[in-house]
Amino acid sequence: MKKYLILLISAGIIAAFGVRAFSGQEMLQIKGSDTLINLVQRMAEVYMEKNPGKLIAITGGGSGTGIAALINKKCDIANSSRLMKAKEMSMAAGKNVKPKRVVLAIDAISVIVNTDNGVNKFTKDELGKIFRGEIKNWKELGGKDIPITLYGRQSNSGTFVFFRGFILKGDYSSKMRRMNGNAQIVSAIGKDVSAIGYVGVGYVKNLKGGKISVAKVASRQGAQYASPLSLEDVKSGKYPISRPLNQYVNGNPKGIVKDFIEFELSKEGQKLVENEGFFMIPDEYKKFNKKSAGI
Repeated sequence: MKKYLILLISAGIIAAFGVRAFSGQEMLQIKGSDTLINLVQRMAEVYMEKNPGKLIAITGGGSGTGIAALINKKCDIANSSRLMKAKEMSMAAGKNVKPKRVVLAIDAISVIVNTDNGVNKFTKDELGKIFRGEIKNWKELGGKDIPITLYGRQSNSGTFVFFRGFILKGDYSSKMRRMNGNAQIVSAIGKDVSAIGYVGVGYVKNLKGGKISVAKVASRQGAQYASPLSLEDVKSGKYPISRPLNQYVNGNPKGIVKDFIEFELSKEGQKLVENEGFFMIPDEYKKFNKKSAGI
């Protein structure tokens, strides 16, 4: 762990170099999604313990930051909780970068509220109205007579983009408080009885203590409410806000890049996915990874 923390501090210094010989050792540079950072950090720790001499530096900043770094050849792997945009693919082609997508894990975006709130079930339509600012007070949903406080991510976040497109189908309320990461949202909502926000399931699945309630969500009025914490609900599609978590590389991976991704997709790596609160990839994504990136 001490060695790993040193790597993180050093990441800003070596970010421009990608895989290079660093003090006589190989260095793998990974950037991007805040949702993925804890999971990939843990995988990197285990991988480095098993492979002395191979080093991995990881930084966050959001999916857009990671994708931009890959396009500009500033990193070897871009963590992304969303798909690359057509504009980004075009920019990559202009720089002779050929992004290949690998699906690493499955996330169930979790809507969270303060446990003292009293409202912890929503339909997708209600969530859209809440985050667009059309439902402004908890009493409109059968709760207390207090204004709703919105917490979300910043625009460089893949989770911000996915939630806006999938749930809002419009734009966020101008009053939403835009936080730097999932952990900040969890912390803020635990202190604010009027709050609601959204985070990756890995940030709440193993959460103990605190005043955080993970809401159940229904796809429509009259449909069954389902939990993002339930593997059965997520796999069956009853829980309606799930997505793949991705990594992008430049061309089919080789060398340490391929070796690390193969570890992530191995039984041991996928067990770490579960340990960090996310869900293993199903067979359909295993086949996709082979077709997409030859891995």
